[in-house]
Amino acid sequence: MNKIISIKEAVDKVKDGMTVMIGGFLANGTPEKLIDALIEKGVKNLTLICNDSGFPDRGVGKMVVTKQFSRMIVSHIGTNPESANQMNSGETIIDLVPQGTLAERIRCAGAGLGGFYTPTGIGTEVEEGKEKKTINGTEYILELPLKADVALLFGSVVDKKGNIVYNKTMKNFNPIMATAADTVIVQAEKIVEIGEIDPENVMTSGIFVDYIVGCDR
Repeated sequence: MNKIISIKEAVDKVKDGMTVMIGGFLANGTPEKLIDALIEKGVKNLTLICNDSGFPDRGVGKMVVTKQFSRMIVSHIGTNPESANQMNSGETIIDLVPQGTLAERIRCAGAGLGGFYTPTGIGTEVEEGKEKKTINGTEYILELPLKADVALLFGSVVDKKGNIVYNKTMKNFNPIMATAADTVIVQAEKIVEIGEIDPENVMTSGIFVDYIVGCDR
């Protein structure tokens, strides 16, 4: 199967109302070309799962400015004033999730687990409405998995089978998101032939990747 598709073909797989995971940490390791194409397409009413809401002119923040998200599940929004504006006005629902909890909820979805117990958030608004359990004298909150319809990732080097290598901190949320979505699309900085990546260096296996988009496509 040829996994390489055009940017247009890639964004056509993202429909109004879908839940979308987007890799990156403050726009580092974020598939910017796919984001630009989604803005051009005008897809709307999306639920975003991401570490943060980017900047007004970088990363997912550009889609915040164009008001394409009806809900955001993120660990912080401080670098994008437009996110706070939309939250305060009630225009966009924003679920602020502790960063480690966010990562683990995504990992649970990818691993097929029903959730996990964590002490993070006990005594704060984070615990509201959630099941709690005392284990060995410590109180924990039950956090549930987070899964998406589509995950949009960025890879530094990707072979034609979909095996991915990330450059340094570009790894961030990309590998766990690859396991937790029905459809996974990676924007590749460089596409190489199968066998050109040392298997020891593969950070995301091609079995998780459905489609590949080159930066020049």
